[in-house]
Amino acid sequence: MRYLQNKNSSGFTLIELMIVVTIIAILAAIGYPGYQNYVTKARRVDAQADLLELSQYMERFFTENGRYHQDAGGTAVSLPFNKSPSEGSSTFYNLSFVAGSPTSTTFTLQAVPVGAQLKNDTQCGALSLDHTGVKCALGGTKCSNVVADASVIETCW
Repeated sequence: MRYLQNKNSSGFTLIELMIVVTIIAILAAIGYPGYQNYVTKARRVDAQADLLELSQYMERFFTENGRYHQDAGGTAVSLPFNKSPSEGSSTFYNLSFVAGSPTSTTFTLQAVPVGAQLKNDTQCGALSLDHTGVKCALGGTKCSNVVADASVIETCW
């Protein structure tokens, strides 16, 4: 019975260690989804900024050429970049014109989520922006020029 009274031993019991591990697991289970949500929103904001930058590019192109779809020499317009973020090797959104766009007087740009962003951003999905500044989400089904869609656009844009 002498070994039970050894006061020189130190360390943690298995129960104490398991309690700490359990607390860490609970904190991680609560915090990780919030972190993922934050990352998804941050990537969406990057795509929005890139759409606005491309929209400004298109307006400058129109100012110089008098039309959106081709320059004065007849060469079709092309976007200066086609992914978001525009720099780096990661791609979370593909940026392009919506099919049938641009015309001589109109354009609509879109940001389509890919990879992990596609899986995580089900709330907003594909974003778009046209030559009049109308912003749309969910692949163009909810737009800023429709009063009933205002809450979706406010959340996504």
